[in-house]
Amino acid sequence: MKYNILGYLIGEGFSNVFKNKKSTGASLVIMCATMIIFGVFLILGENINHFVDNLKADQGFSVFIKVDATQEEIDKVGEEIRAIDGVNTVDFVSKDDALNIMRERLKDTKGVLDGFDKELLKTSYTVTVTDLSKSKDIQNQINGIENVAKIESSDETVAALVNIANGIRIVTGVILILLIIISVFIISNTIKLTVHARRKEISIMKYVGATNSFIRWPFVVEGMIIGIIASLISIVIVGGAYNFIANEVVNAEFMQMINGSLVSFQDMLSSIIIVYMLLGIGIGALGSIISMRKYLKV
Repeated sequence: MKYNILGYLIGEGFSNVFKNKKSTGASLVIMCATMIIFGVFLILGENINHFVDNLKADQGFSVFIKVDATQEEIDKVGEEIRAIDGVNTVDFVSKDDALNIMRERLKDTKGVLDGFDKELLKTSYTVTVTDLSKSKDIQNQINGIENVAKIESSDETVAALVNIANGIRIVTGVILILLIIISVFIISNTIKLTVHARRKEISIMKYVGATNSFIRWPFVVEGMIIGIIASLISIVIVGGAYNFIANEVVNAEFMQMINGSLVSFQDMLSSIIIVYMLLGIGIGALGSIISMRKYLKV
């Protein structure tokens, strides 16, 4: 008997979706629009996290060695730096390496370095740390090592970029919450039109003894089905648009210059499907429940 009732409720939910084509269409359009905007900010957040993580992983500072230091003394500096707690990688940069780096940066004007004496350059170590918050403390320890001439870093620039990224994350989170609230409100009002059209039927069902749950569930199932369909449509649209835009952005001259990358849609697909399905089903069900309150009061 319970299976028959469950089958009836689910069947009625599907029936409502196709019976009320106008309200279903309106709900789908609204939910798709909301979820596409939601997807844009979700993907933006993922790429910001990717950018910050890469920045933290790649960020390093240069430790320049005194010009008169012997190779033995240079090697000793490297060993002492590696022994410091919190140091991630230590890469030696010879005078030849330094000259090649300068030529690479100058690119079209690298001819100005013809005849340049590499002996004027200092050897150095490029150091990365496991935690950027410890960078300043590690630099102070390195400054105390014998034969270290100076340290060059971009800590302030990195800190500013990380703060900006954190600010964008907060704004994105607030916008996502607002979008969910707006979606629930709009969907509940859209489904309320369907409920209003069937108010006499609902009244009759209550008079013959139908419980509120029995009356409510077909509408909840209807909202959930609309949410699932909207989720699938949104995933296809967002995925196609993102793959096209990401391909254009990655191939842009600026991204090539900074060797930047974006998160592939395939890497985000599983989390996007889970979030979209939960969001679609949740908004659809909650919107239906809210829209039914007026008609199920005792």
